Amino acid sequence: MAQPALLACDWGTTNLRAWTLDAEGAVMAEREFPLGVSRLGAGEAEGRFQREVRPALGAERLPAILCGMVGSNLGWRAVTYADCPAGLFDLAAALTEVAPGVRIVPGLRCQGIAGAPDVIRGEETQILGWLAARRDRQQGRIVLCHPGTHAKWVLIEDGRIVRFVTAMTGELFALLSQHSVLKSDAPAEDEDAFDAGLAAAGDGGALAARLFTARSRVVGGEAEAASTPSYLSGLLIGAEVAAVPQQLGERPARVVLLGDAALCARYQRALERSGIEVETFDGIAAAVAGLFALGYRS
Repeated sequence: MAQPALLACDWGTTNLRAWTLDAEGAVMAEREFPLGVSRLGAGEAEGRFQREVRPALGAERLPAILCGMVGSNLGWRAVTYADCPAGLFDLAAALTEVAPGVRIVPGLRCQGIAGAPDVIRGEETQILGWLAARRDRQQGRIVLCHPGTHAKWVLIEDGRIVRFVTAMTGELFALLSQHSVLKSDAPAEDEDAFDAGLAAAGDGGALAARLFTARSRVVGGEAEAASTPSYLSGLLIGAEVAAVPQQLGERPARVVLLGDAALCARYQRALERSGIEVETFDGIAAAVAGLFALGYRS
């Protein structure tokens, strides 16, 4: 019978997902903990990990690999970013040991837009796991989008992450729908309003002006207030899809979507309206594959 060989953790801002994996990378057990780094006090991460996470999975003696915000200045220890271009072996060589048998994935840094650096921490492990799953993905040029609070658009060449651009679309949606004149408690489930937002996004330019249409369409009597969250979601995602890939120097004919299924479906709707071919993959499965590839084979 297979035995657990590795404890793998994706430790983010709001929660921690943990898996025990066998020597082939198959999941043997999994748990989720409300231990996101935003909920921890300074210096708490190591103790909570050793006292709560390890025993819950019977993994007290297993080697462990962690990715995500646990490697930031809010987490266990601030781990220095590795520089792009980078692939699986580059990140494996840059793993940082923070306790005996416990290593953290460093995340990546590249030259961003407007001369400022851009950074990624956590999503790189999913991307590398997706790449490692099939040999043909490690050849050629790929544009990948990881939707989320801070969406990542990533250019991959021959299995290495060359550069990426971050779009704060999810955070903008939360702020505008909760703390602005566009605030609403209605669910963002109106497909017609979402499509209207996509159309209103145009080429993604003059976003601050386009955003006001989310209010004017209601006060002008052309739409119900309950449709505003869906319209706003379509407008923000549509503007991102139209404008951000160009910051990579690309006009992609095909985009890989990696992440949460429901959010990826919204991006797929926006991309396909623009005539772009889309393939969607599960982010959690990719995270497990990436942690295994980095932690067990490195």
